[in-house]
Amino acid sequence: MTTNGFERPDPDALLARVKAEEAQQKRGRLKIFFGACAGVGKTYAMLEAARARKAEGVDVVIGIVETHKRQETEAMVAGLDALPPRWIEYKNSKLREFDLPGALKRHPAIILVDELAHTNAPGCEHAKRHEDVAELLDAGIDVYTALNVQHIESLNDVVARITGIQVRETVPDSVVETADEIELIDLPPDDLLIRLKEGKVYMSEQAGRAAQNFFRKGNLAALRELALRRTADRVNRQVQSYKRENSIGGVWATTERILVCVGPGPFSGRLVRAARRMAAGLQAPWIAVYAETPVLAALPEQDRELAKQHLHLAEQLGAETATLSGHNVVDMLTAFAHEHNITKLIIGKPAQPRWREKLFGSVVEELIRKSGDTDVYVIKGEQEGDERTRVPMQMPAAENWRPFGLAMLVTIACTGVCWGMFKYFPLTNLIMIYLVGVIVSAVRFGRGPAIMCAMLSVAAFDFYFVPPYYTFAVSDSQYVVTFAVMLIVAIVIGSMTARIQAQAKSAFMRERRTSAQYEMSRDLSTARGPARVLDVIVRHLALLFESEVVGLLPGTGGKLE
Repeated sequence: MTTNGFERPDPDALLARVKAEEAQQKRGRLKIFFGACAGVGKTYAMLEAARARKAEGVDVVIGIVETHKRQETEAMVAGLDALPPRWIEYKNSKLREFDLPGALKRHPAIILVDELAHTNAPGCEHAKRHEDVAELLDAGIDVYTALNVQHIESLNDVVARITGIQVRETVPDSVVETADEIELIDLPPDDLLIRLKEGKVYMSEQAGRAAQNFFRKGNLAALRELALRRTADRVNRQVQSYKRENSIGGVWATTERILVCVGPGPFSGRLVRAARRMAAGLQAPWIAVYAETPVLAALPEQDRELAKQHLHLAEQLGAETATLSGHNVVDMLTAFAHEHNITKLIIGKPAQPRWREKLFGSVVEELIRKSGDTDVYVIKGEQEGDERTRVPMQMPAAENWRPFGLAMLVTIACTGVCWGMFKYFPLTNLIMIYLVGVIVSAVRFGRGPAIMCAMLSVAAFDFYFVPPYYTFAVSDSQYVVTFAVMLIVAIVIGSMTARIQAQAKSAFMRERRTSAQYEMSRDLSTARGPARVLDVIVRHLALLFESEVVGLLPGTGGKLE
């Protein structure tokens, strides 16, 4: 239900929001000053913000700040309280590190901890500085920190391909994604190169080497684009979160976002490629989804495998992918489009006959009616070229016929019961026995066996219990209507029962997956170190898939252990 673009709030979402806000109130806030690379002014901006908060009467302390002997930055440090550094001896040298115990004891309102991706010296409480920051946040202390885009773990390989330099110190994406605030500190490449020549980034010798290697104009432009896009993605998630929290159902076209719906049909490959071309032309992110209903879940394995191949193709072409589960394709797609602020939706043109659309309805027409502010593109697929990906057809396995055989036995059993009742009960009671058999077949064996059971039940009822007996002839024309009504009622009841059974199974599987994801995310949030994280993942995957799972980590000599 919507009112002026607003939807009725989801009670579960509201409860989750209240719990999240309660937990957030006890935890410190993390603000990241984010930039493309060194020298753009992150530390300077962080100190400037700290001085402004100190002027407001807030207790602000410098935990550790790296000025790199830049005069402007060192001038900003003056006047701010600072914790003494922690000196650790390592390999005949003393290393200056952040004093985490001292910071927890001092417990200021805001503490500055520079260079979030820094690796601590041996002997510190944590291996990485971002783990120090996490402990400060858990203690209720707000943290200001600085980070370059090349230190984000998921972008490490991208930066290496651009610059030719492998960055060793990285921060997990989750640290950045859960930050309360990110402030982008941006500087054009030409201005940054001027700062480099003036010695405001590195000392003269370092500046010369940097200009020849990392600080080339093309590299700086590419890193700047990465930082801008990463920040834009975060802002987009904030917009989506605001819409969910305020139950806003419409699409805000702040940027183009494309959604393509794939399936087991041979035309989905072309839809994926068309979405890729559109996304490239609009410079827009795109998502490929497979909307799985109970009917699609019951498809043969080769068809479901083909749908997976289409999702894999979309991943190879750069799309995000998702599998949706529900009872109605249109409702799933429109809900997903509104939730993810989709502006353009691509779907295949239906191949079914026109009479079938008139009789059972058209997914495309219903989608267009319910799409709201989302544009719907209907594309005709071409089977040529996609047949290479189709899984070879296989003959139905013997176990696929077993439900039909069991449904036939149910019909025989119902006939036996009716034979014993025939002399003592009217024919209407016998019909009820057969309907019970149809329901049992639908619940136990599915829609197809239930329909077969309904047809056999009508035939058996006519042959054994309607005069003239032991023939399919009918002496009274009123029985023709009885047979027709009995068949229709049996088929409808069987189909509805089978559908409810499939929906219940689908809901159970969704609940199981959701519960498993929640438990795994909860355990991962408290896990520290790669070994512990891998242990959590392996344990939960083993429970989810009910199979043995092995996790491998790189060991000595480059071998997996």
